[in-house]
Amino acid sequence: MPLFGTKYSTLKVDQRSQERIPEGFYVKDPLSKQIVYSKELEENLMVVPQSGYHFPLPAPDRIASMVDKGTWQERDREMKSTDPLEFSGVSAYPSKIASHTKKTGMNDSVVWGTAEMGGMPVSLAIMDFRFLGASMGSVAGEKITRAIEYGEANSVPVIVVCASGGARMYEGILSLMQMAKTSAALARLANKGIPYISILTNPTMAGVMASFASLGDLIIAEPGALIGFAGPRVIKETTQQDLPEGFQTSEFLLEHGLIDQIVDRHELRDRMIYFLDTFTYAARQAAKPAQKPKVKRARKAPATQKKAS
Repeated sequence: MPLFGTKYSTLKVDQRSQERIPEGFYVKDPLSKQIVYSKELEENLMVVPQSGYHFPLPAPDRIASMVDKGTWQERDREMKSTDPLEFSGVSAYPSKIASHTKKTGMNDSVVWGTAEMGGMPVSLAIMDFRFLGASMGSVAGEKITRAIEYGEANSVPVIVVCASGGARMYEGILSLMQMAKTSAALARLANKGIPYISILTNPTMAGVMASFASLGDLIIAEPGALIGFAGPRVIKETTQQDLPEGFQTSEFLLEHGLIDQIVDRHELRDRMIYFLDTFTYAARQAAKPAQKPKVKRARKAPATQKKAS
């Protein structure tokens, strides 16, 4: 019975009001647990203004935020994965590729091409987590390798923006072979003394982290990125030990010397231009034509001056 005869009214939630909010209209910030409007997030490079949490950034937006306007030239866009193992499961591998191509407008998880940053040429490869979790298959490994080989052939610095959940199981051992291929290409690049910058975003895991992601002359990470080989749960179950707080975050890895700097997404372009300018300074000075030293010539006597008799 109502307490002291007080009557309470029942409120009914209008389900139609919830249906009027389009799907994807807002997202939940994992740090503050607050709701953030998607439009506001997109305008801020997918960084939550209040907490600074970095959501994954699609490759086209990443390119636009980093390179000089009008200089981007994508290469090998037409490359697509085949189905070498004829993988079958809940859905066939070709149908997975087709659905993600339709969703993202990309043929695979890596985009690579050439551009300029601050007027300096670069070979740039970007992994996009929207495409099968940026998993590393044959095409992804080949595109990364070609970006590196272009830098080697043209003496151009190489930048790879890494993001991956690991190897692409649909391709089996062929996926794992990309670790050796990309690492060998980087060894040749290093022998020529050409700079390679690796940028780690959330998440960068497994075979990608165990190969080209951790081989940079300079390793940069975004704030709060999950970085490692196996996941925390697997490591804990294997070692039977409690893991340190913040284990496998970019902040933890910076403190322990695995990465060189943590850079906010809004500052990334300016920081890359600074590093590229520093890396290539010696090469630019060597390329300048040598200037001949100026020789002082003796002054001629005036024509009106008479010789002493």
